[in-house]
Amino acid sequence: MRERRPPHKTRERTKPADNAAAKRVTLPRALSKLGYCSRTQAERLIAENRVAVDGRTVSETSAWVDLSTARISIDGLVIAAEAKIYLMLNKPRGLVTTRHDPEGRPTVYDCLRDFDIPHLSPVGRLDKASEGLLLFTNDTEFAQILLDPVTHVTKTYHVQIDGIMDDEGIAAMTSGIRHDGELLTATAARRLRQGDRNSWIEVELDEGRNRQIRRMLEALGSECLRLVRVAIGGLALGELPKGAVRALTETELQALRRKAGMEKARRN
Repeated sequence: MRERRPPHKTRERTKPADNAAAKRVTLPRALSKLGYCSRTQAERLIAENRVAVDGRTVSETSAWVDLSTARISIDGLVIAAEAKIYLMLNKPRGLVTTRHDPEGRPTVYDCLRDFDIPHLSPVGRLDKASEGLLLFTNDTEFAQILLDPVTHVTKTYHVQIDGIMDDEGIAAMTSGIRHDGELLTATAARRLRQGDRNSWIEVELDEGRNRQIRRMLEALGSECLRLVRVAIGGLALGELPKGAVRALTETELQALRRKAGMEKARRN
């Protein structure tokens, strides 16, 4: 009987086994994880035959590489991973969360002029009218895990509304409110304080739907006057001044990683 041979596997194009997934990635993602450029920019460089792996030009964006061993070069120059940076900003109201705005509006990057890091990106977004805690990093894996709904990393907001939120409204936010055919649910909600004409509530989310809190309040007949993100996964905005930026401490970073399950994944 003729011996059956296992099917031939092309080293670059075969998807890696699960136990190697953390190290084996597609070439565009490798360039992104190294902080060299975005995946879209990487695909263009590869198509232009400017990228080499271990001295051999790679022209296919589907190629897989091992980040722990591969020697990747662009135009003949070997690239190395950038030092990982983790920053927090107290975003002022009126700034858009983008690097370049076609309308010429001020952006959150105006607060980062002192940080000459070309591939620093926001972790999620806050709309123009919202304020508070916004994270920035060049660690794409860290950002993706924090934003993944599966990890349930919560975001906490303090919200001022034009009226008094009653028990029925609080209950509706946590049980789910339908808006434009979409069910929107808060993980938790409670009253903070109130005056004669308006009040503040605290809302906790573990998902990032577009304008979620504003839409929920609109469905309840309330208007959002101010929306401030005060915490992400236990990381508090604290006393950071408006428009100020600071680096996360190692303790804060490790706590966020534990919240997202990254430390457990590393041990496994």
